[in-house]
Amino acid sequence: MKCRISAAIAMLLLMALSIGSCKKDDTSQTPVSDTEAQTISQEDAAAEGEYDDVTEMGLAAGADLQSGAVDNGRIATDGNTARIRIDLFVNLALKLGPCVTITAEPNDTTFPKTVTVNYGDGCVCRDGKLRKGKVVLNFSAPVHKSGAVLTITLQDYYVNRAHIEGVKTVTNLSANGAVKYSVKIAGGKVAWPNGRGFTYEGTKTVTQIEGAATASCADDVYSTEVSTTIKYANGVTVTKNTESPLIKPVACHWIAKGKLKLTINNRVLYVDFGTTGDCDDSALLIWANGQVEIKL
Repeated sequence: MKCRISAAIAMLLLMALSIGSCKKDDTSQTPVSDTEAQTISQEDAAAEGEYDDVTEMGLAAGADLQSGAVDNGRIATDGNTARIRIDLFVNLALKLGPCVTITAEPNDTTFPKTVTVNYGDGCVCRDGKLRKGKVVLNFSAPVHKSGAVLTITLQDYYVNRAHIEGVKTVTNLSANGAVKYSVKIAGGKVAWPNGRGFTYEGTKTVTQIEGAATASCADDVYSTEVSTTIKYANGVTVTKNTESPLIKPVACHWIAKGKLKLTINNRVLYVDFGTTGDCDDSALLIWANGQVEIKL
């Protein structure tokens, strides 16, 4: 693939929706205040951001395994060549920091392969966040190959005191030079020290719909479909589904087209990014009794 998949993920993070001005729907069986709805939307966006971050981590490690981290010139004492040099995990190191330990097993060019990113008892990373625990990346094959499966397991993993659990499965579905992959989260759970938290399940499919025939990334366009469900202990359930695919050109900073449905219990809102594909930072937030333009 000509562009790193992780870049596409980073640009397709869904924003926290500021819905304090929205009125409650009369059909809501379990009332959710405007303040609570805003908090929920922010927590949902933050959780999705962290889950996308570990996906980026896995894809960065996969890119390093493809080029740079394998030292074909070194001959080991056991007679094997092409050992993995952890110090050459350049893409992964840029995301992390000097206090992280990275190991790879088996330490050769064969697959399947497991890369472990160990933050130990605490490590302040390059993005300023404090992380601890382990992220275990299991590659069934080189990540760029169609059919390859990357399984990401979180072990005692914390980000700024938030305990994040779950297993992510990233499957490469690419064909005919166009990038396509699916991401599934199973057993997801997020808990904060203040007692708030929720379970998190979801799937996302990203497909390259333009630009596969050229060498430049600038003309690439990605389509994303998403379906997630989070459940709070107090009975609040939040679902997020694409009504129409979210279209994101690499050359645009924002989602340019598509429609997202957000349901908080029986309270339904939509984020409409438009139908023309124009690149701008605005969208419509729509609910039962009205709509308002929001900035992305």
